[in-house]
Amino acid sequence: MAGAIIENMSTKKLVIVGVILLLFQAFAFMVGGLIAPSPTTAVHYLATKCVDITKHRVGTKWFMPWGPNQCDKIQSFDEAMAKKVEANNIVFAVHIPLPNKEMSPWFQFMLVILQFDIAFKMYNQIDEGAMAMIDVGLAYRDDTVSEWTEMAHSFEQRKLNCNFTTSKTFENEGRYYECDLLPFMEVGSVAHKYYLLNIRLPVNERKKINVGIGEIKDIRLVSIHQNGGFTKVWFAMKTFLTPSILIIMIWYWRRITLMSRPPVLLEKVILALGISMTFINIPVEWFSIGFNWTWMLLFGDIRQGIFYSMLLSFWIIFCGEHLMDQTERNRFSVYWKQVGPIVFGSFCLFIFDMCERGVQLTNPFYSIWASDVGTELAMAFIIVAGICACLYFLFLCFMVFQVFRNISGKRTSLPAMSKARRLHYEGLIFRFKFLMLVTLTCAAMTVIFFIISQVNEGHWHWGEHTVQVNSAFFTGIYGMWNLYVFAIMFLYAPSHKRYGDGQSSGQCITGDAGGNSGEDIQLTTTITHVDGPSEIYKMTGKEAQE
Repeated sequence: MAGAIIENMSTKKLVIVGVILLLFQAFAFMVGGLIAPSPTTAVHYLATKCVDITKHRVGTKWFMPWGPNQCDKIQSFDEAMAKKVEANNIVFAVHIPLPNKEMSPWFQFMLVILQFDIAFKMYNQIDEGAMAMIDVGLAYRDDTVSEWTEMAHSFEQRKLNCNFTTSKTFENEGRYYECDLLPFMEVGSVAHKYYLLNIRLPVNERKKINVGIGEIKDIRLVSIHQNGGFTKVWFAMKTFLTPSILIIMIWYWRRITLMSRPPVLLEKVILALGISMTFINIPVEWFSIGFNWTWMLLFGDIRQGIFYSMLLSFWIIFCGEHLMDQTERNRFSVYWKQVGPIVFGSFCLFIFDMCERGVQLTNPFYSIWASDVGTELAMAFIIVAGICACLYFLFLCFMVFQVFRNISGKRTSLPAMSKARRLHYEGLIFRFKFLMLVTLTCAAMTVIFFIISQVNEGHWHWGEHTVQVNSAFFTGIYGMWNLYVFAIMFLYAPSHKRYGDGQSSGQCITGDAGGNSGEDIQLTTTITHVDGPSEIYKMTGKEAQE
């Protein structure tokens, strides 16, 4: 058998390939660091207090905070009391975006965070575990003259978590509580130019609705969306990388099928890794520019979850196939203890995502963080996911260590071989060890990216502890995944060359006038009787130690 390209390619060519991949990796980081803007933008809004004087409402009336048809406004609740305006007639209106600006489909998503400005009053303090009932409506339009079209309407509850840092005395009345930010809304596409939020805080003392929530002075919102410039760079990367991975994958599998033997498990898993990389690369996001596909965020999470599962499983099988003996090798069933938890964890990630983003497809104001139980579950999930990712990396390091120890056991046979063959195998071992170290580096970066992504998802709930991720990290990690998958498929494709003067790998080891046939029996036993993608693969079987 011819062996893999990683073993038969000359050192000079291999170094050239490595340098080219390294340059592409540097370019991937530079694209995010020098060309793309930051991934997201946060815009702050102060809600305008409008007065609803309609006594008998027919249909939905929308209140604009500014513009030609702006609402009747009040500046404060003291003014409302002076004008005898009831709390139920006050509507907090927020127009997104700010005046003279437009939203764009390039923004991809819109996340809105809410914060109450609550003043301290001795006779109107915030009760323990107070819940704010919010009547909220969302509307949109695509020009400045047409009527608003309702997009969503909901009654939501948000628990107030506020602290008053000074003593609660009459002298400190009017000072503001320090309240946590509250998740408010998430929309999976930004298909319209203008959005309008109307928020009411209905009061019903008999039903204890919005009683004991303190004296709310203002409502502030923070709108977060993806930067259009970053979206264009991201789409361009996907568009460029998709055909690259697709072409190398087809080329790789064609070489596998031209061989006389059937593909082994490792070769099948490499193909599956290429398919999952292609699946996450396909730039279907281009359609979100022209279509209002609110499910794109969920679909993107599913694609990334499938890739994570495949990548983590590949690393386990890649190491395991260089540890198993010949009776256990090439069988997927022997990895169920390692791959099973990865699949189960990915399924839990999917369920968690469906519990929030799945529901948000019909109600953008829903949040799993809105309740105590949901917050504890979500926080526990993020922490457990981070711990599991770290444990996985430690386990992978242990497997790599075992592989290195297994290879070191084979090196005891090398001194008895001729110089040419000894140098040949020492070169193979060095190349394989270097690839394993690259794999560990890629795994470490992936685990770090996963943990930061999970923390970033819920960073509004960590208080002051936030993690800022810039564009270079996103584009660099994404480029790293593609380059790693590209390199694995290229280096583990069957080579058209043969080591030695027209001889096969096995013949080369046992040849050389037969003078060293007895000395080389350890390696010969493995290599001449086992099919596999590479000589290292055949050499590391436990039978070689017998």
